[in-house]
Amino acid sequence: MIHTASLVHDDVVDDSPTRRGAASTNAAFGNKLAVLAGDFILARTSIALARLRNPEVTELLAKVMEDLVDGEFKQLKNTKQGDHEKPNMSTFEHYMDKTYLKTASLIANSCKATAILGGNTASIAELAYSFGKDLGLAFQLVDDMLDYTTTADEFGKPVGADLKLGLATAPVLFAWEEFPELGQLIKRKFSQPGDIEKAYELVWRSNGIEQTRKLAESYCQKAINAIQQLPPSQAQEGLIQLAHKVVTRTN
Repeated sequence: MIHTASLVHDDVVDDSPTRRGAASTNAAFGNKLAVLAGDFILARTSIALARLRNPEVTELLAKVMEDLVDGEFKQLKNTKQGDHEKPNMSTFEHYMDKTYLKTASLIANSCKATAILGGNTASIAELAYSFGKDLGLAFQLVDDMLDYTTTADEFGKPVGADLKLGLATAPVLFAWEEFPELGQLIKRKFSQPGDIEKAYELVWRSNGIEQTRKLAESYCQKAINAIQQLPPSQAQEGLIQLAHKVVTRTN
């Protein structure tokens, strides 16, 4: 429910006309009703959490809601870059921090909360958190990559949307290392005529897409390494398969 509410609110912020191939809530009913719908879902979520009567789990999922908003603020600021010609460590850290807050925090803390509700030890709960965190980072990296490698029909939402929103995701940041001229485009958030087309072209001419894929695969492997520390079981095998599907998905 938290995830659904975040998507409804995201589509309002991004002014997105579609979601998974269908009209987005804001496109169908307008921004006001879409915002209220997202708020209502979060309200119902809060009631469901309170009924668990588990303060630790309630705190974990409340932190997820805080992280989602914090991540949106960081995304609106785009990269934390100045006038340097190439991305530096703080640029990638800002991007990965935003990615954790907007995507991985939800999966990581949900996995941890499930382990806690199952009566597991603190060490197992932390393994669950690690699995969810790395799976979430891999998922978002693949999502950012698919924005350049798939069609709108396959992806279920407009492709090239990140550039249109002025966002520099992993493929662009990696391409920036090869093509310094991307720096100025990123700084002005691809706002001038021809910026989006130029950035798209440079991403495809660079190794940015392949580097993003490799980074996603590395996080996928870290997630698998975490879950393999648990005793072998059908559930463990299912989670490993899920991790592999995250990096091989096409939508």
